[in-house]
Amino acid sequence: MKNFLEKKIIYWDTTSDISTVNNIIVEEPLSIRVHGSPYAVILRTPGDEIEHAAGFCFAEELVNTLDDFISISFCDDKDTNLVEVAVQEKRKRLIPQILKQRGFTTQASCGLCSKKSLGKKIVINKAKALSCLEDLSKYQPLRIKTRACHAAALYNEDFKLLSVAEDVGRHNALDKAVGKLVLKGILDNASILILSSRISYELVQKAARARIPIIMAVSRPTSLAVQLALQLDITLACFAPGSGLYIFTHADRLQNYK
Repeated sequence: MKNFLEKKIIYWDTTSDISTVNNIIVEEPLSIRVHGSPYAVILRTPGDEIEHAAGFCFAEELVNTLDDFISISFCDDKDTNLVEVAVQEKRKRLIPQILKQRGFTTQASCGLCSKKSLGKKIVINKAKALSCLEDLSKYQPLRIKTRACHAAALYNEDFKLLSVAEDVGRHNALDKAVGKLVLKGILDNASILILSSRISYELVQKAARARIPIIMAVSRPTSLAVQLALQLDITLACFAPGSGLYIFTHADRLQNYK
């Protein structure tokens, strides 16, 4: 499936109308069924459907690890807009209330708000962290084509790139990036999240669920995001003028050494 389409448009340069061609990002529904029952419909950009579904199921607390899945696959191995999920019986018995909340794309609460700390104490170099943020555009081929796409990249504490994903929705991009690591069984290695968007409350929730202690983004966080990050011991930072960083919470993780 294509993730962008070519479309004829009119470009006005303040003096005349010019016919040209532009790349338009594709947005289509992805349906997720759990044990044959509809669970969620997500508007997203085609691509990484299995990883997206895995990351979404992780964020929704349907699964905690790769071992919680019995299977995760396309319906009849053909329909890329429908993913079927089955979880182990012992996991299914733990999540009956979650499974009842069908028809929603996200849940109202991730159950993290009462926790005080991720317990993940790392220290990283500020300059190297800034370089990761500055380099994000290198991993955004769809954005280059469409100028309408978000990205999420996950690094370990040694700045090794673990996964990256793009999508029309910033939440989808993060679910895809997390899902790739869930399916590899290496999500615990992720320590740094790089985002192309602002840092919203929901993105902090998703990062906390994945136990990622550092979030860096192109745009600033919201007030609720800062409040939650303070409570959960998550470091938030974003671009500042002059090739610098604004650090909003738990600045001790970002140092001038290492």
